[in-house]
Amino acid sequence: MDKFETLTGVAAPLPMINVDTDMIIPKQFLKTIKRTGLGKSLFFEMRYDEAGKEIPDFVLNRPAYRNAKVLVAGENFGCGSSREHAPWSILDFGIRCVIAPGFADIFYNNCFKNGILPIKLPQETCDKLMKAAENGANATFTVDLAAQEITTPDGEKVAFDVDPFRKHCLLNGLDDIGLTLVKKTKIDTYETARKTAQPWV
Repeated sequence: MDKFETLTGVAAPLPMINVDTDMIIPKQFLKTIKRTGLGKSLFFEMRYDEAGKEIPDFVLNRPAYRNAKVLVAGENFGCGSSREHAPWSILDFGIRCVIAPGFADIFYNNCFKNGILPIKLPQETCDKLMKAAENGANATFTVDLAAQEITTPDGEKVAFDVDPFRKHCLLNGLDDIGLTLVKKTKIDTYETARKTAQPWV
């Protein structure tokens, strides 16, 4: 997975609580096991009408937010079923950071495993960031993972906490497979020794 170091981009406001994974990526798009191609279906039922045409008022359909890299959301984001397609669709759209007062646990964990940084902040702070994100194309945020800081459009710096191990994985682009491959030399040494000691296995 790609490293997450410093992210600069427009932040899109989604002032909704309890956004569940079916809202993020509806069940009809879960047939694929590919992580690509799902971005067009992100928030499908809110982005498109029954004829498949874009709903102009939905935030990600507005010109200023079509290339958003950050999403500022409400409490309990990512609740519902534990579908990994939810972070896949967010990432494929181009969003690599989601800021909210709280996340559903499984979704929160899946974000880290897929190269997305979920940031938990107090409601009051999220409200301020939500207001800043409403400035359209001027709502450019910079998220510095190493410094654990968000810089808002007016230059204000907002500190955030992140688990040290998860921070290490994001900074180095290590998913579960990557973490295993870091120990490849030790694994190869073990396998060679095992074949010598137990050639019948």
